[in-house]
Amino acid sequence: MTSALQLPNELWLQVFSFLSWKDKLSMRCTCSHFKQLLDECRPLWRGFSVVLKDLSRYNRAFWRSLARRQLDSVALRGGKKRDLKLLSVWLPLLQALRLDSWRGNDVQELKRFRHVHSLTLTACPEPLVNLEFLLPLGQQLTQLSLCNVQLACPPSQLLASLSQLTRLRSLVLHHDGCLKIPTLRGVLSQLVNLKSLSWTMINYKRLSQDFFCPVTGPAAGASLQLSELQLLNYDAAVTPEVLQPLANLRSLSVFHLYSVPGPTCHLQTWLSSLQQLCSLSVHGGHPLVVYAEFLPSSLRSLTLCVDLQPEDLQVVSFRAPNLRHLHLEPWSSSSKLVRLLPQLFPGLRTLAIRHHHVSDEDFLSLHQLQHLNTLEVLDSFYRPDPKDPSWVVYKSSPRLLQLISDLQKLTNHKVRVLTSSHIDLLPCGCV
Repeated sequence: MTSALQLPNELWLQVFSFLSWKDKLSMRCTCSHFKQLLDECRPLWRGFSVVLKDLSRYNRAFWRSLARRQLDSVALRGGKKRDLKLLSVWLPLLQALRLDSWRGNDVQELKRFRHVHSLTLTACPEPLVNLEFLLPLGQQLTQLSLCNVQLACPPSQLLASLSQLTRLRSLVLHHDGCLKIPTLRGVLSQLVNLKSLSWTMINYKRLSQDFFCPVTGPAAGASLQLSELQLLNYDAAVTPEVLQPLANLRSLSVFHLYSVPGPTCHLQTWLSSLQQLCSLSVHGGHPLVVYAEFLPSSLRSLTLCVDLQPEDLQVVSFRAPNLRHLHLEPWSSSSKLVRLLPQLFPGLRTLAIRHHHVSDEDFLSLHQLQHLNTLEVLDSFYRPDPKDPSWVVYKSSPRLLQLISDLQKLTNHKVRVLTSSHIDLLPCGCV
């Protein structure tokens, strides 16, 4: 410890800035000097989130530690009004809050959080009879997520509550199908600053002509400010006219309702109407071959969790020659796909794939991607004994770790390899 004290604090803080959250927390436990140094450096903890449950088990030293780091993101799993009161006392500057498995009557104390701009309410055990608890936050909320909830309030009351959130820029509303709103016009006309929308589509079979129209009358053809749209449980027919107000849309994510799709691929209409898309994410639905020819050339980011074949990727490379970010989770094996990537997508900056069934040679061939800076391996487990499929180990296999080491040597350690997704604790977990 004496040698550590001889180095300037600025140098240690620079070293700590390269550590993961887990490693930073480990360093706090090594000595009181590092603990104080880490806790008092606010920039080191920017973006850090904690999950709390049963607040009675935390002592004052724990709360002081969080307060010194000026923690701004917290998830509370279950709780009562008194827990929100306690949290507001110790972390009054909290900016992002997630409440899991809370009842509507217990969230009334949200009014105490004067700096919260991002709120997530998920997995409520009882239906929400109203959203009046949001009204005190009307002038501060910019992000609202209601996920995996039951809504017992009428649509008119829901729209009235949402219309008070005048600064809202991101809205996520995922429900069990209980909400019957004919179109999104009522939402979009009130939330004029909305840039990102995620909506459950299970109730819609065909989108009406005015589904996305923010207003009626002479200005009905005006474009929305919406730049990001996520459709959950989607299987609705649509026409090009319906999509005209989405001229500013840059990101589209579609989570299909059925793994076995119907006779019509509605995604073809979306892609042919939105030729300015920069990001596309498709989960389920028709095989890639059905809509690959409709991909816009403007695409920079593509996520495919669908049925696809190697020849389909050749079409993708032709349709989207400037692709920079690719996430591949095919329903079939990835064994024949990985070897094609350096040739088909030489400009990739980030890549996410599964390692299972991919040969060592094909995996190491990724070093040919000269511009790649981040590789994410999506496998979360491996089976040590092929003869015993019930034996599952939830970490990277020794073989994979060795391959990663070999790949980094081939790339002169220019590629950052992630062996598990860096999951943010606060966004919606419905998708």
